[in-house]
Amino acid sequence: MSFPRHIDGVVTATAGACALGLRRVVALLALSIGTVVAQEDPGRFDIRSASLELRAGVYFLNAWIEYRLGSEAREALESGVPLTLRLDVEIVHGRRWWFDNTEHRLEQRYQLEYHALSERYLVSNLNTSEQASFATLFGALNYLGRVQDFPLIDAALLDPDRSYTVRLRAVLDVERFPGPLRLIAFWRRDWSLASEWYQWPLHAD
Repeated sequence: MSFPRHIDGVVTATAGACALGLRRVVALLALSIGTVVAQEDPGRFDIRSASLELRAGVYFLNAWIEYRLGSEAREALESGVPLTLRLDVEIVHGRRWWFDNTEHRLEQRYQLEYHALSERYLVSNLNTSEQASFATLFGALNYLGRVQDFPLIDAALLDPDRSYTVRLRAVLDVERFPGPLRLIAFWRRDWSLASEWYQWPLHAD
C-alpha cells in the first residue's frame, strides 16, 4: 500500500521540479528579451547648427547634422539595403493674417550603401552623382553631416521688402525602399527617423 504513495510522491516532486525549471526558463527568456530590447538603439537625426551665406548673389547653406542610425537600419544597411537620406529645405514667407507661404522648396538626396566585398561605405549624391567612400559608418555619417557651401538660391529670387524664414530638416526617406521593406518601415519606429525642423530668419539683401 505504501508503494503507490511513493510513486505519487515521485510524480508530484517531478512535476514540481519541471514547473520550477519552466519558470526559470521563462524568467531567463524574459530577461534576455528585456536585455535585447534595452540594447536596441532607435537612432536620432539632430541638426546642431545651420546658416546661409551670401556670396556673388547666391545664398549658400552651411549646416552641421548629427546622424545616428537605428539598430534595424544599420542591420539592413550591412545586409545590402541602400538607405536614402534626404535634406528638406524651405524658404517661407510669413503672412500676418494668413498661413505662411512656402515660396521655395528644395530636396537634396544622398544614398548610403555598404559593400561587403570591399567592406566600404559608399555615399552618393543623387543630385550630382558625386561619390565618396569610407572605411567606417561613422566616417560616412560624419561626412553626410557636414554640409558646406551648398548653393541654395539666387538672391534675385527673393523680395528685399519681405522677411523670410528658412527651415531645414533631415529625413530617412523610406519611400525609396523596395515595396515589402517600405511596408515594414512604415510600422517600425527605427525607420521613422527625421530631425525636428531647424529654422532661422532670413532678411533678403
